[in-house]
Amino acid sequence: MTVMTKIGNDDRLDKQKKMICLDVDGTIVNHQGQMSQRVREAARAVVEQGHEVIISTGRSLGAALPIMQELGIDHGYVVVSNGGVLAKVSANDIEVIHREVFDPSVALKALWKQLPKAKYALENERGEFLSNQAFGDASFGAETRVVDFEELLSNKAVRVVVFSTDNTAEEFGHAVQGLGLSGVTYSVGWTAWLDIAADGTTKASGLERLRAILKFDLADSLAVGDGRNDIEMLQWAGHGVAMGQAPDEVKDAADAVTEGVDDDGLAIVLERLLEG
Repeated sequence: MTVMTKIGNDDRLDKQKKMICLDVDGTIVNHQGQMSQRVREAARAVVEQGHEVIISTGRSLGAALPIMQELGIDHGYVVVSNGGVLAKVSANDIEVIHREVFDPSVALKALWKQLPKAKYALENERGEFLSNQAFGDASFGAETRVVDFEELLSNKAVRVVVFSTDNTAEEFGHAVQGLGLSGVTYSVGWTAWLDIAADGTTKASGLERLRAILKFDLADSLAVGDGRNDIEMLQWAGHGVAMGQAPDEVKDAADAVTEGVDDDGLAIVLERLLEG
């Protein structure tokens, strides 16, 4: 199933202002963090046409803002930390309008027993990143402060990240699933990387909160993503489109599949929208 066929057969995407929800890594940019000129131009054209383009990402706020700027979004909303943080952005101000915090201590203790050599980091309720060892990632958008593991347990969190260099993504996923974590929402990434959020918190929950603020009909929402943390978003949207390189379970959650990120799959989706 291709996005050109699926979207082309639905008149609702042709004539009305849309709420367009875009994952970043593997969708807007490739896995080296590079954005193609074709994607940049298509996204900017969609913004200029008046559609509400919303970055919806596992990245934290500081790492999402440069993507908004590159796409020409100088005011609007952003859903970051996998739905844990919702912010309103303008040229002169950034206002966090919602943070979904939780107590990560039970999940962290269970993970520590199973994966004692993994790296642990969390984004706390003040937007700070703490980690149990030197651990930096572009998705954080901020420097991490190294603290004892016990201090991680005492913080409220918006997002917890666990990274293991000793396992494949599949092995890591099986280990995590075997823990039977409860009271949290989690997703395993492309590598042995785990994101944990408050129970029920996903990109979809953040976007639904935002949809109510913006007063869009759900049928007028379009979402594009490639990761396991995009599954709920693709199922939630009026039209969910998976990138071509997405795992099968992500494609199964979508209404349509476009080309991969290296073949400008997002640009194909946005150009089709512009044609309407």
